[in-house]
Amino acid sequence: MKKYRVTVNGTAYEIELEELTGAVPGASAVPAAAPVPPPAPAGGEQVSAPMPGTILSVNVAAGDTVKRGQVLMILEAMKMENEIMCPRDGRVVSVSAAKGASVEAGTVLCVIQ
Repeated sequence: MKKYRVTVNGTAYEIELEELTGAVPGASAVPAAAPVPPPAPAGGEQVSAPMPGTILSVNVAAGDTVKRGQVLMILEAMKMENEIMCPRDGRVVSVSAAKGASVEAGTVLCVIQ
């Protein structure tokens, strides 16, 4: 066992690490990278899920003209309905979420251009 002192956000912690010898078959020391969302088209703005939840309704489709503050989708999270609002005037370039889909925080729901 080796002892280390680690400071996280100004708080010091003492930890002990055990060095393991031999590799475990099929195990990787490096976790898989999270998928990177596709970049928004030039001048487009991605509208992302603010929290994990389920899409209850999708109120827009690709090609629709939208206004700032318009409700794009309804996201249910923790038994509450959250309105996903349009951040600016524009046109919907793509819609990535469908009714009933489960999404994680940060998932791109649609792109506004």
